[in-house]
Amino acid sequence: MPVPAQTCGAPDPLERFNTAPADTAVQSLLTCLHSRRWARRIAAHRPYPDLPALLAAADEASYDLTPGDLTEALAAEALPPLPEDTYAVAHTALSAAHAAYEARFGQAFVICLDGLPVAETLDHVLEDIRSRLANDPEEERLVAAEQLRRLARGRLTGMLGRGAVPSAAPPRGATRS
Repeated sequence: MPVPAQTCGAPDPLERFNTAPADTAVQSLLTCLHSRRWARRIAAHRPYPDLPALLAAADEASYDLTPGDLTEALAAEALPPLPEDTYAVAHTALSAAHAAYEARFGQAFVICLDGLPVAETLDHVLEDIRSRLANDPEEERLVAAEQLRRLARGRLTGMLGRGAVPSAAPPRGATRS
């Protein structure tokens, strides 16, 4: 029986993440969730044996976001993109709802829309922002933290699936091909 050929290709994205310098890993993680403490914590616990282990660590770190961490992460978030054919009236309604949310809670509105058809995003965002305006501040902090956790999971999965994790610097004396 022939022995399968071994590939000597580039390391997979998780391996590149695991072996990247700490500051490079932190910078990559900040694109998933902009909390420096969260990113440093995940980077410090490398290597991860597989994506589920990394996602579990990201979830755990997300659950431990302090109010300051949450504020830092929310400050970097933007409203989700809307379909290009969205009417100006819808943009106005969304802007008004977002302004009401920021006035009530003092933070950006954040929502994870992973898996939602683009045609349904506007209705879903408007419905969610209006319902969340009824939350008390502590309840909304928990809801926003959960949305950030979901966003971070999706972004981490996407980052590793695209191979977008920067490679570690080669050891001294080694060259890259």
